This record gives sequence, structure tokens and C-alpha cells, in this order.
Amino acid sequence: MLSLDENSRVAVIGAGPAGTFFSYFLFAMAERVGQEIQLDIFESRNFASPGPSGCNMCGGIVSESLVQTLATEGINLPASVIQRGIDSYVLHMDVGSVKIETPLQEKRIGAVHRGAGPRGNQEGQWDSFDNFLLKLARDKGANIISGRVDEIRWEDGRPAVKVRGGESRVYDLLVVAVGVNTATLKLFQDMDIKYTAPETTKTFICEYALGKEKIENYLGSSMHTYLLKIPRLEFAAMIPKGEYATVCMLGKKIDKELVQSFLNTPEVKRCLPPDWDSQQEACRCMPKINIKGSSHPFSDRLIFVGDCGISRLYKDGIGAAYKTAKAAATTAVFTGISEEALKQRFWPACQKLEKDNRIGKLIFSSVGLIQSFPFARRAILRMVAKEQQNRGMPQRMSTSLWDLFTGSAPYREVLLRMAHPLFLSSLIWNIVIELWPFRRRKQKGRSHEEE
Repeated sequence: MLSLDENSRVAVIGAGPAGTFFSYFLFAMAERVGQEIQLDIFESRNFASPGPSGCNMCGGIVSESLVQTLATEGINLPASVIQRGIDSYVLHMDVGSVKIETPLQEKRIGAVHRGAGPRGNQEGQWDSFDNFLLKLARDKGANIISGRVDEIRWEDGRPAVKVRGGESRVYDLLVVAVGVNTATLKLFQDMDIKYTAPETTKTFICEYALGKEKIENYLGSSMHTYLLKIPRLEFAAMIPKGEYATVCMLGKKIDKELVQSFLNTPEVKRCLPPDWDSQQEACRCMPKINIKGSSHPFSDRLIFVGDCGISRLYKDGIGAAYKTAKAAATTAVFTGISEEALKQRFWPACQKLEKDNRIGKLIFSSVGLIQSFPFARRAILRMVAKEQQNRGMPQRMSTSLWDLFTGSAPYREVLLRMAHPLFLSSLIWNIVIELWPFRRRKQKGRSHEEE
């Protein structure tokens, strides 16, 4: 069985979280067994640079569960990386809005910039999240090679990597940690491996420069989420970061028309200053995201981690990068780097994520169905509002929505919580109240008075 030996050479393509987590853990695991490893990280971007050249096209939310997990690994996110601590979510629907406080009343969710901020950023006081992780990998012993990889091939059964304008280098193990928006994956089409690229969909991310005072006055320390009845829109959020507000949208066939429809809704405009102009963004992009992972993200001496392999559906992509990267590093050091070894220890971690993603699709389909009925939306809003007003009562709906929005818990846990008899009975009771004829007449009367 193939394995890493003393002074084995390892290449990592991509210095995003998946690549740097793998590098960090590979050195840590190798140190445990007293093994020396030579590792090169190939990256063409500069994460210390504002704008597209240093951006990894991500909303930039680090869940509280991941913050805790990283701390146990010795990775403590400094204050200079966290643009703002998120202590609550505000759920906006056409039937009203409600604030959901963090279950444990602690500011542990981090809003971060993956690069050095949007185009034109002059703040200078914030550090890039990806650059922070890259420094950790370099401190462990990684060698950073700047440049775009333009050729990958087999040489005597080992992967060889060539940077544009450079010479080919042969390695014992190649780890691919690129995103799904890169052309690098096309380099593997002729390598006679079983790898298949992930299934993707398009999303929308935009940064608006509002200034610290307006961010504090209008968004505060809350992440604002939107469940609106807009065709093709599944989910949207607005995240406060320093002087910027990041808008993220998920849906089907997202285009300019859908984006503008969302930005023009009263629910969005109420969260922003009266003089806000949707055309005055600092940065915007419509990147692809992984919605179904690769069916075979490994081969002899070859591993795909992060977005190009298996990721988390819609949420916590950084957390998924951590899990798959650590599993890959653990397998490489303690089990081996053959296809059989990776199937034995790395693949189960990937399958666990994919199984959970299937549950996630079921949950989001159910949420979409609920969005179709005004009485159901009002019932959810009523249930959450009651829980938030009385923090001593079980926070069944609030906690379920919190974990669904943050990615702090597996979708399986969210589904089990939502399938609990007490959750269902409470939801049904609130739906009955909203459907009660007297209540409907009373609500109509209020609407006429407002008109």
C-alpha cells in the first residue's frame, strides 16, 4: 500500500481554507509520528490584496461551532480577522420580522472577509481570514509558490505539477483544494482518474460600503436573513462587516432581474439607509457553489478536498473544508495515500457530509413549501416571537432556524428537532390559530386601517 515516507514531497493546489487546513494538519500528524514532510502550496492569488485578486467569493460566516472546534485545534481567530461578532439573526418575511438571539447569549459567530476586503477597501485594520490560515500553514513549514498551475500529469506513477513559466515538479502526493470557479479542474480531464466535478449552481454576493455608523444603526450586530415569496429565490442574507454590508443570495438561475427584485423589496429597504442606492456596490460577483459533491474525490496519490470535492449544502463551507481536509491529512499519515487507503478512511468523512446534504435538500424543500402559504409564514413568525419573548420556554423553532441559518449543526440534527412531537404540535397549534376565522377577520381589519 502506498504511504508517505521520510521527506516525502507533497503538493497542495489552492491556499483557501481546505488547502491550508490540510497543510496545517499534515504537519501536525507527521510530527506525531516523527516524520519530516516537504510541502509546497501553489496559489496565484494574494489574499492581502483588496478586491477580486484576493477574494475567494464567499459570504464569510464562521459558525460558532467551528470557532470552538478550531480553538481546540490550537487555531484561535484573532480580533483583527473577525470584522464583527454576530450575536443574533433577524428573520424577515413579508408577514413581519423577528429577532432570534444566539441560543447561549454569546457573540461567537464571526463575519470575515476571505481576502483583504472589497475593491477600494482602505480600512487597513482588518486581516484576511484566508491569509491568516495561510500564515499558520507557512509557520508549520509549508513553502508557498506564487503562480497559476497550468499543467498536471503523471510521471512514473507520480503527479507532476507545473506553474506557468516554471519547471515541472514531481510529488508523492497531490492535494487539490481549488474552488469550483477555477479552470484548474479541467487539467484533470485527461489524467485517467475516476474523479468527477461537483454539481453546481450560481449564487450572488455583493459588498456595499455603508460606513461604520450606518452599519451600526441599521444592521447592528445581527445577520439579516430573508425568506420571501420571490420566484427562484430560496434564501438571502445581509451580513454586517466593518464598514461593509455583504448581501448573499441563493436560488435557481440567479440573474440581474432576480437580484434587483430582491433588492427592491420593502423588507430589504427597511434594513438600509434611505439614501442607499443598490447600484453603488463596492464589489459583486455571481460565483458557482457546490450543491452535490464529486462521486470519487480521490485516487492513488491524489485527493480532492473542499469545494472541488465534497462540501456542505449552502452553509458552513469553511467547516466542511476543515472536516474533509483533516480527514485527508489523517489518512495520508496514518493509513496511506493509495486509492484503497483513502477509500477506507477519507471517503467515509465525505459520505457523511453528502448524506447530511440530502437531508438538507429535504429541509430546504419543506421551507420552500411553507413560503408558499401566508398562514404558515405567520405561524412560524408567531412561534418564534413567542419563544423570543419568553426565553425560559423551549426554543424549538428558534433553535431550529438558528442552526439552519448558521450551519452550526448538521442538517440531520435540525430535521430530528423539527420532527419532534412537541415541535410539530406547537407548529400545528400556531397554524390553527392563524387559520381561525375570527383571527383572519381581525387581521383584515388591521390591514384596512393601515391603508
